[in-house]
Amino acid sequence: MAVAAAPFAAHVMDARTGKQIYAQNADTRLHPASLTKMMTLYLAFNAIERGQVRLDSKFLVSSNAAAQPPSRLGLKAGQRIELRYLIRAAAVKSANDAATAIGEGLAGSEAKFAAQMTQMARALGMNNTQFRNANGLTVQGHYSTARDMSTLGRRLFYDFPQYYSLFSRRSADAGIAKVANTNRRFLDSYEGADGIKTGYTRAAGFNLTASAKRGSKRIIATVMGGKSTAHRNAVMAQLLDAGFGKAPTRVREVKPAPPQYVAQKKVRRSVQVSRQQPSAAQPLVRLSRSDRPQARASTVAVVTPAAITAAVTRAQAMAERAPATGTSLTASARPIRKPGSDRQVARAEMPDAAASSLRPDSRPEEGDMSETTAALSGSARPTPAPRNDKSVSLAPSQGPGSPSLFVQTATAQPETVALLASPAPAGRSDTIILTSLQPDQGAAPEAVEIVTRDGSGSKNWGVSLGLYRSQREAEQLLLRTALQESASLDSALSRVANTKRGFEANFVGMSRETAELACNRLTARQQPCNVIGP
Repeated sequence: MAVAAAPFAAHVMDARTGKQIYAQNADTRLHPASLTKMMTLYLAFNAIERGQVRLDSKFLVSSNAAAQPPSRLGLKAGQRIELRYLIRAAAVKSANDAATAIGEGLAGSEAKFAAQMTQMARALGMNNTQFRNANGLTVQGHYSTARDMSTLGRRLFYDFPQYYSLFSRRSADAGIAKVANTNRRFLDSYEGADGIKTGYTRAAGFNLTASAKRGSKRIIATVMGGKSTAHRNAVMAQLLDAGFGKAPTRVREVKPAPPQYVAQKKVRRSVQVSRQQPSAAQPLVRLSRSDRPQARASTVAVVTPAAITAAVTRAQAMAERAPATGTSLTASARPIRKPGSDRQVARAEMPDAAASSLRPDSRPEEGDMSETTAALSGSARPTPAPRNDKSVSLAPSQGPGSPSLFVQTATAQPETVALLASPAPAGRSDTIILTSLQPDQGAAPEAVEIVTRDGSGSKNWGVSLGLYRSQREAEQLLLRTALQESASLDSALSRVANTKRGFEANFVGMSRETAELACNRLTARQQPCNVIGP
């Protein structure tokens, strides 16, 4: 990801709530320079609080750390130094060798530490930041934004207040030397300033993330791409002044939530598939389609008179072997069907002799056994209940002496279904209708409406604030105007045009309506303004 080389960017927020007050190119990815060390120190403070290291833990200085370019503390390869001194040197003097020694001591290598820095940035909501080293020296793929740096400065203040006073020290003892704060000029010149970090490289320009408190208000701002230390400090003062002017006096403080760590767990699953070739002893088994199983046939049992006689004889024999107080076998009548049923059950009438012989109070004696048997054999068989499908009909007995049952299978007539009576749908036609690609010559042409759009909605309009003798004067006017009219000029870009008559202060990248509205508002503020078009 390529980043721009030192364009101007700014971001101002209310530290109590984290709400934005002003932004200009706040999400443009730029070189952060030594503002990177804020994340290096954040991870060092985090490691101390988790018990991973202590302030008096001694870190071994590698040859890579000792070879870092200035600004540097002057560490030597193979030297051991306490973490407290490395932190002071990185925070106050912005020493590159000290920051690299911190990263290597915590993660084992600077590359692993840079990966941890990027992961922490994502956990803090810094989505446009990526780190490649611990000190901020220019390298491909190392970038951040003004908004993300302001967010990081706020997290340092709220997450580690016990260490935050380190950023306001004018000087500190770094073990092997006493170091001065690179931000002391701004700390001395601006009322209420108490941090945080400066940064500079040729590709990044002059950067600064600052925090200041006045009364109940605390403002955090970031400037990236300043042209000099004096210019950067002057712009920062204007941004903080505007922030204190717009921030409410009383507001509910909203502390940032804990970092949202995202853990990714990779699980590797290995599946081993063994393909065994069939041997000669193991013939191949091929699956073939089997025939549909036959439907189970309904079986109707035929009861003969001989079977009835044998059943009655066995019942009488069981009754004779039963005790005197036992229960005698009787023939009970078939239960009556539920009312409303369309099935009629024929109840067989038994001869009086057979009925009287089976009553409980007239138990047959041994001498009457033949009479009872004869009576039962001559009685009519009760008519069975008809089947649900009415496919079985019972014929009456042919005589009292020789009852017989005839079973006949009848085919039920299907009920008439209305859908079956409807005609079959017509088959789909196979005719293909081809349309001509040539227009019909006889048809009237359709009316075509041509819509023209005014070019006023394009982003090629802007406003001019006049000509000035120096570029710095024009830039300060643009910054002051952008802070005053941030609502109407939020998406506009500030440009200083170097003309023969002087430096022209312009806001560009606006639509015609937006430019006219902004110019009217500026004119009401007694600021000369002209609308410029494409």
